[in-house]
Amino acid sequence: MAFRIRTPHVIALGISAAIVAWMVTGEVRIGGQAHPDDDTPPIAQREADRSASLFKVRYVTVMPEDRQKELEVRGRTQAKSVVPVRVETGGIILKRLVEKGDYVNEGDLVCELDPGSREAKVARAKAQLLRAQTDHESNVTLQEQGFSSSSRVRELNATMQAAIAELAEAEIELARTNVRANASGIVQDPIAEPGDVLTASGTCVTLIDPDPMLVVGQISERDIGNVSLGMDANVDLITGKSVPGKITYISTSAEASTRTFLVEIEIANPDNEIFDGLTANARIQLESIEAFRISPSWITLADDGNIGLRVVGDDDLVEFVGIKILAQTNDGFWVTGLEPGMRVISLGQEYVIAGEKVDPVQDPIVNAGLAVEKPDDNQERTQ
Repeated sequence: MAFRIRTPHVIALGISAAIVAWMVTGEVRIGGQAHPDDDTPPIAQREADRSASLFKVRYVTVMPEDRQKELEVRGRTQAKSVVPVRVETGGIILKRLVEKGDYVNEGDLVCELDPGSREAKVARAKAQLLRAQTDHESNVTLQEQGFSSSSRVRELNATMQAAIAELAEAEIELARTNVRANASGIVQDPIAEPGDVLTASGTCVTLIDPDPMLVVGQISERDIGNVSLGMDANVDLITGKSVPGKITYISTSAEASTRTFLVEIEIANPDNEIFDGLTANARIQLESIEAFRISPSWITLADDGNIGLRVVGDDDLVEFVGIKILAQTNDGFWVTGLEPGMRVISLGQEYVIAGEKVDPVQDPIVNAGLAVEKPDDNQERTQ
């Protein structure tokens, strides 16, 4: 029987020959190690070379600026003087001579009370005074003629002086029925109506003096030490009007529930355009301080949770510097805690830690480091 070589036999012989040839050469690659003549380094070598290179970061050199700090106080306008015009005697209001919104000057007649029996009392007091004067004058003449004693003259003189006093009292009581303004201002509620019965010290009308006007607000206990009497303020009203003012009063006692202090800012209102009770926002100019203006994207956290920045220190070692944020504006954050000339990491701070040596590259910036130019799409941010 003849032996026939089939295709599977041929394939098997070929594979066996290839294995024998490979084993004869003795070239074996283990653990990713390449042949010495191979141009591509193995993975392990490439990773070792990458670990040995320094991490690249961008930095911005920061310098301090003089910052005019402002303290914002929210409050409302309030008339400096609200005066109730009170009656000094009881009675029925016969006539009210002013209406709400009228401006009156001090001394103007605003209300009239029903005089009642006061006019009769004045007439009676005048008659008694006339009789007392006549008796006194007659006895003075008789004393000169020797028909009246000096004691009688003194007694009649005392009676006459009492009559003068009673007349004066009656006239004052009658004059009190004409109620006059004890200050200048605009008439507002509460206001009495004709026919109302008022007792002594009852309010006929109320006057509000709109010039000057006050802005009343609260300042926290943290900021109260930064303000003092006479400091300037700019007041923005909800109506859109802005006016200058000065601090005229600072409470020496904090409100127990809010731990805030009452502050009054006086503003001029010669044209009576500022109304009582308007929402106001006052900005008090404080002393300027040195601060650093940074971008919010530079801020990071330390391992203990403290807020700060990572900077490039001596020998290009990364350092963490704690900061205090003073204010947030459209231009960025104003902070303290940095030193002039510090190299603040602006790009790559999330990938480095304190003590790590880096390869710093100055960041191309605009406007003192707040508008950082974006890298090209093909440029890697980190190595």
